Amino acid sequence: MKMNNILKKSMILCLAMTMIFVSCSDEFLEVAPTGSLADAQVGTKDGIEGLLVGAYSALNGVFGNRFEGPNHWVTGSIAGGEANKGTDPGDYSSINPVQRYEHDATQGDLNSLWRGRYEGVSRCNRVLLLLSTATDVTAADATRIAAEARMLRGHYYFDLKKHWNNIPVFDETLTAQEIVKIPNNGDAWAQIEADLQFAYDNLPETLGQAGRVNKWAAGALLAKAKLYQQKWGEAKSIFDDVIANGQTTNGLPYQLLDNYTDVFNAEFDNHAEAVFDVESANNSGSTQNANYFDDLNYPYNTGADGPGNCCGFFQPSFELANSFRTDADGFPLLDGSYNDAGNELVNDYGVEADAEFTPDGGNLDPRIDHSIGRRGIPYLDWIAHPGKAWIRNQPYAGPYSPKKFIYYKSQENTLTDGSSWTRGYATMNYNIIRFADVLLMAAEAEIEAGSLEKAREYVNMVRARAANSDHWVTNEDGSFAANYVIAEYPESAFGSKADAWTIVKMERKLELSGEGHRFFDLVRWGDADQVLNDYLDYEGQILVTKFGGASFTAGKNEFYPIPQSQIDLQGADVLSQNPGF
Repeated sequence: MKMNNILKKSMILCLAMTMIFVSCSDEFLEVAPTGSLADAQVGTKDGIEGLLVGAYSALNGVFGNRFEGPNHWVTGSIAGGEANKGTDPGDYSSINPVQRYEHDATQGDLNSLWRGRYEGVSRCNRVLLLLSTATDVTAADATRIAAEARMLRGHYYFDLKKHWNNIPVFDETLTAQEIVKIPNNGDAWAQIEADLQFAYDNLPETLGQAGRVNKWAAGALLAKAKLYQQKWGEAKSIFDDVIANGQTTNGLPYQLLDNYTDVFNAEFDNHAEAVFDVESANNSGSTQNANYFDDLNYPYNTGADGPGNCCGFFQPSFELANSFRTDADGFPLLDGSYNDAGNELVNDYGVEADAEFTPDGGNLDPRIDHSIGRRGIPYLDWIAHPGKAWIRNQPYAGPYSPKKFIYYKSQENTLTDGSSWTRGYATMNYNIIRFADVLLMAAEAEIEAGSLEKAREYVNMVRARAANSDHWVTNEDGSFAANYVIAEYPESAFGSKADAWTIVKMERKLELSGEGHRFFDLVRWGDADQVLNDYLDYEGQILVTKFGGASFTAGKNEFYPIPQSQIDLQGADVLSQNPGF
């Protein structure tokens, strides 16, 4: 079993929540639902700590629906144009309308995501309610527990807000009868900021168990919430504090790892770049404690030569792959010409499964081969990606495979969970926020503050790590697997606010690809309409049957429809539908 580097002793944690009892051992957040307990049994310090573990466990999803996963591979990455829904058109077909922006309020997977995040809110509220009546909790412990619960509640509400915008908001003081009458027109940002500010002010900097939230995770999420509201000055102040003083829960000062791929490698979990993560475990009795939400996303039909052996649902897009093209000086093609003939990678790979293969010889950002599985390029410590042999339906979704959050051959059955139907349950932690993300968000705030040189510094910190040739992908003979060319930006590149914004937006696309941020970034920047319709137009020229007639509708598709089943439960006079649905 994978062990947390900090937590080395067994724990028995009892959890009573809406419908579950949890028993844990060895690893923080290893949970297996089995029953329920009454308030009297959990209204003690041990009981409340158990309830808090249950609130943490909801980070990974509650109902086992893959839309619930913390990485938002469908609602953030596929909807953001950086990946295509792969395999065959009829498999997991509820993803298809999300990618084409044709989903409606009856979409069951979106309802599961809604339910899962509100279950997280409910669990946090339960902790806070029982904490107010407990008699054996010291003042210090009460403050720490409340701050952890409010940090988590702030996250769950943030997730709901960025998906649905108009959401009902309530705290632990309301009864169930009152909650069902709460409309979805309140000020969610006020609750989110209040929760995260309390956590930032009251959480300790370190705790005894890696995986728990600390002061700096709360600060980073609070600054992100302010960034979403364009409160640039307030966000900058907090980012300054996090960057200068932040450390992980296990006491490591925040910094970028030397090797980009280590961020996604279970051997390095709870590392110095992990600001706010979701802990993963193997062989705990439930694959939901591993990365169950990615079990369909490995290359298809790999056999013993590759990981997972199923199923190819999450294939990086042509447009994303092209974005890694660099010019002779090592800079991305910021004018979008990476999709032009002569620059696009699609010319070398073709969409037909039996197309003749010619390796791409142009300049590329080295992060492409840490992020995207490409034909002929070594795939971690497995074989070189064989192309069509690992793609189920290339004309439907393209020739690429995901490469982040994929386990290594050397890790099989030690850092994977092989207890279910597929080998594809990896156990690396997923970072909801990592330090590179913090630096690039801080760069946005610096641009708006007029500090273009500071923004350049933060962007170049991220690019300098990518430019470290000691960690570029190599062939068996030690040669680089592609023509990698990347450079740090000179001062002249940040000559104007507009130029700086263009650079930071592209850097987030390249650095954070496939990690579930892209759609939400585009929406908060106000770029979703133009960028996503351009994506559909480009990708649709290649994948005609997938994208023909698809379009993103401004004023509608920035947010998801309120699930109709929730409106039916609470009434249309309580929950109003989002515009356009």
